[in-house]
Amino acid sequence: MKGHLFTFWNYLLAFALLLGVQFSTSSYAQTSTGTITGKVLANSQPLTHANVHVSNNRLGTITNERGEFVINNVPAGSHVLVISRVGFTRIRQTVSVVAGETIQLSDLTLLETTESLQEVTVEGKNSYKTDIASNSLRVKTPLIELPQNIQVVNRQLIADQQIFDMLEGVSRNVSGVTRQEHWDNYSRLNMRGSRVSPFRNGMNVTSTWGPLTEDMSMVERVEFVKGPAGFMMANGEPSGFYNIVTKKPTGITKGEVNLTTGSFDTYRATLDLDGKLNQDGSLLYRMNVMGQSKGSFRDFEYNNRYTIAPVLKYKLSEQTSITAEYTYQYSQMSPMGSAYNFSPNGYAVFPRTLSITMANLDPTVIHDHSSYLILEHQLSSNWKLTGQLAYFNYSQVGSSLWADSAHVNGDIYQYNGLWDAANEGKFAQVFVNGDVTTGPVTHRILAGLDLGSKKYIADWNQSFPLYDSTFVFNGNNPNYYLPAHLLPKFDRSQSLRNRAGANVMSQSYSGIYLQDELRFWQDRLRLTLAGRITSTRDSQYGAGTNETRFTPRVGASVSLNKQTSVYALYDQAFVPQSGADRLGNAFKPITGNNTEIGLKKDWANGRWNSTVSAYQITKNNVLTTDPTNPNFSIQLGQTQTSGVEVDLRGEVVPGLNLVANYAYTDSKITKDTKSENVGLPVPGYSKHVTNTWLSYRVRKGAVQGLGISLGYQWQLDRYGWFSDAVDKNPTMPNSFRADGAISWQNDRFNVALNVNNILDATIYSGAYYSWSKAYYWQIETPRNFRLSLGLKF
Repeated sequence: MKGHLFTFWNYLLAFALLLGVQFSTSSYAQTSTGTITGKVLANSQPLTHANVHVSNNRLGTITNERGEFVINNVPAGSHVLVISRVGFTRIRQTVSVVAGETIQLSDLTLLETTESLQEVTVEGKNSYKTDIASNSLRVKTPLIELPQNIQVVNRQLIADQQIFDMLEGVSRNVSGVTRQEHWDNYSRLNMRGSRVSPFRNGMNVTSTWGPLTEDMSMVERVEFVKGPAGFMMANGEPSGFYNIVTKKPTGITKGEVNLTTGSFDTYRATLDLDGKLNQDGSLLYRMNVMGQSKGSFRDFEYNNRYTIAPVLKYKLSEQTSITAEYTYQYSQMSPMGSAYNFSPNGYAVFPRTLSITMANLDPTVIHDHSSYLILEHQLSSNWKLTGQLAYFNYSQVGSSLWADSAHVNGDIYQYNGLWDAANEGKFAQVFVNGDVTTGPVTHRILAGLDLGSKKYIADWNQSFPLYDSTFVFNGNNPNYYLPAHLLPKFDRSQSLRNRAGANVMSQSYSGIYLQDELRFWQDRLRLTLAGRITSTRDSQYGAGTNETRFTPRVGASVSLNKQTSVYALYDQAFVPQSGADRLGNAFKPITGNNTEIGLKKDWANGRWNSTVSAYQITKNNVLTTDPTNPNFSIQLGQTQTSGVEVDLRGEVVPGLNLVANYAYTDSKITKDTKSENVGLPVPGYSKHVTNTWLSYRVRKGAVQGLGISLGYQWQLDRYGWFSDAVDKNPTMPNSFRADGAISWQNDRFNVALNVNNILDATIYSGAYYSWSKAYYWQIETPRNFRLSLGLKF
């Protein structure tokens, strides 16, 4: 350990000295290559985040805050430079590169026109394919050159599938990601054998029961990063994480309103406003508002929500900007746990409409606040400094439902437990990234500091039986109105902190990170060397731990040609874990490593791409749900997960967009205190998962703008969220779900009808639960529709 620390700090010191001596790219140029620089404008203002690439070549970049770009190591000769950004015309300019010289381009102006909007909304070119990671992932390298499998679910795909929040179909668009059972207040997604950590704008906001699942009205894209999270200098599960990227001002004055209605009394409205608050464009804004009243196919179950998400961006100068973002999410829902059912007679023996909630129980109410303050400063044409602060505050007043026991005649003896909770998170990140050239090698540097503090408190100390000698809920003949004398009378006379007692989980951490991506042979070979030191302090239910770990990362990526790259990766993970088991023992942190290889390829001049990867992840101290009490977890010894993943996305032929993926996953317990558990499958994954979504839109003729979509998800060899030792068969039935849509749109209007679960399949997950002496299960939504109308202005 000391040797690792000594090496890492020497590495960091060397980087600091190098940064002080040479803060911009040296003037060295290979004799056979040159450099292209320029500035891109729109409405006489610098245009940020425009894509600039050399046609029929893998070289490219995006413009910075001043609209400037630099492309190094361009082979001498004549090339076509392509500059584009969504909502603007695309321009192509021929440029002659002279070896050893820098070519400065001027008058690169993109126009916002009706034609450009039609290109995006009607023709849908590349609408499902993304080439560049968001700024919150810290990296400037195109996705095809990164030594890691990163899949992006962008705004167009979210809109086409009419996804409301992270509890719905986002996961179907990425290989191997499955949604697990839920309590309606937060999303639990699994990938590569364990829970996927939720990030937002590059920060790890994971809480044991949170954060509140994000509504898609405020989301620009969702980035799924397979494998450890080290390269973006944040803690994360070895299996990976998903990064919610929220909408930011674009500088383009525009707006959009959408109205949706659907099955089970669903009514929803969203408004998205984007533009400038002053004439010179130095003050920009984005405002997203959502209101929703949503019922359920289960009786007396509902989830009503609204979201307000304003963002302001102020450009102090061409080099410096400050962005302030605030999001408020409100949710009022039926008591959590209402989606579960219980019976000793097997799974799904009651009608799908059955709920264990009572019509006269008080709802659960959640207030979720989050805010960001982001400072971006362009130190030079090659170097950028970013700092961001975030504050999360979540409060919940409500209750949960579970069964004491269930009988063969349909009686369910359930109880209602108090679940008042508060979650507070404070985060800070400062990082610098840029390029330095030393001889024939370009160093792409990322270095920074990552700080965080989380605290979750809850009152689970009160519960009431919802039965007595005069009343028992029966699944075959349900009475949803609880007698007045059985209504719970929770005592909230004291503060939550006093009522919580020892039910407090807190964690603080700090991390320092350095990565050097060395680029050789005109950027054809890329070697990534990185390391992170993380120190944590945890206090869980009165038990505390302190840990400091060094985790290295080594990756290599090689471009076989302009459209194809192969990569290999090895890195380690260290993830502090909140909580304790039901006996009060604090959980040890997750440690582990990931080994991965992959092949990435662009097809049809970059219109669509494919990624194939194979991996093996070893994890120590893994958590799984406690079979004796679902409110707690237990800790396994070691697990090993291996698999193969395939992802395809993009426009395969003009007008036809495709998302298709397949994952084979094998996850087993390899060490455990109970020898009989070794070799058993880890709960919460499916061995085979395949998804497809095809969307065709007519580009010309009398029915121009007409679109038809069809997709499916097929899971085989499914394992539930957890498996009770008494359960002799922990597998769930294979599941197949088909979805489709028909739509029409032009540059201003759109109408879409989506039908989900077209075949009306009964899909459920669950396990035998020895405490209740019954099987429990949770059923997915049956056939349903959503009809939306939209207007852009």
